[in-house]
Amino acid sequence: MMLKSENTQDYNIKKEVWDIIKKWETIIIHRHVRPDPDAIGSQCGLKEIIKATFPEKTVYATGTSVDHLNYLDTMDYVERDLYDEALVIVTDTANIERIDGANYKMAKQWIKIDHHPLDDPYGEVEWVNTRASSCSEMIADLWLTFPDEINMTKKAARLLYGGIVGDTNRFLYDGASPYTMKIAGELMTFDFSHTELNNKMNEIEPQTSKLMGYTLDNFTLSEKGVLHIVLTQELLKTLGIEDGDTHPIVPFLGKIAGVKVWAVFVEQSESGYRVRLRSKEPVINTIASKHNGGGHPLASGARARDKKEIRAILEELAEKVS
Repeated sequence: MMLKSENTQDYNIKKEVWDIIKKWETIIIHRHVRPDPDAIGSQCGLKEIIKATFPEKTVYATGTSVDHLNYLDTMDYVERDLYDEALVIVTDTANIERIDGANYKMAKQWIKIDHHPLDDPYGEVEWVNTRASSCSEMIADLWLTFPDEINMTKKAARLLYGGIVGDTNRFLYDGASPYTMKIAGELMTFDFSHTELNNKMNEIEPQTSKLMGYTLDNFTLSEKGVLHIVLTQELLKTLGIEDGDTHPIVPFLGKIAGVKVWAVFVEQSESGYRVRLRSKEPVINTIASKHNGGGHPLASGARARDKKEIRAILEELAEKVS
């Protein structure tokens, strides 16, 4: 039996979003730069259920292709002039500057669907649910709210399940609620192999395993429980990896005993450092927001211009755990 949506307080905004989707013939879906499984899962999962429900509509998922996530789905090429008569939906993107692609500004109407704290309002219609574990959970919840109107497919279920698994770190994070588990179970009733997908998501490339070895030999852990590692461009080139290949070490570092908060600083080829911040309890998205970033209370991203700003971030993390 189909379970009922438990997020009834969101019913009106979900109905508004779905009613808008029903009106448009051309729909272009964006997500954030440097996507993770939830970004791809929510973006392409939404595309698939719209296509399955309205075969006559033209629906695109656009953004920079990311090779290591092609096992989930690939991106569409969208001509610029298609935006003139299109609805744009942006999924899983808290800040407007993180939207992948600039042509969304040309659309006749656009919608924000997101589960991050509402620090940067944008779009004519916003559906933001910070209780959701992931944006993929929200898209699945949309389906469960209107099960008689929305068609779910095997491909969409696989995408949304993968997005939920990715953003909950296989249901380990606090964001995984009982309703998250119910949704995941409902998606698993479709004919895809969750075991195969989980195994694929758990894979690391040989070069990344070498990075993990380097990280274990070179991380710094303070007496207060602040762990950090700086990955230079020289190191990445030596190992034959890119910034996008470094993400597996982030949850990995959280397994080390005594760690309360941790930061991974990845030097960028253009300038500065990409910063991944994680915490087991202290809220760290306030720190991220001070350094050109944002995100969830216990999982955020930021930018550091130089080593001086790296030191500043570490000092702020130390204050959080003192």
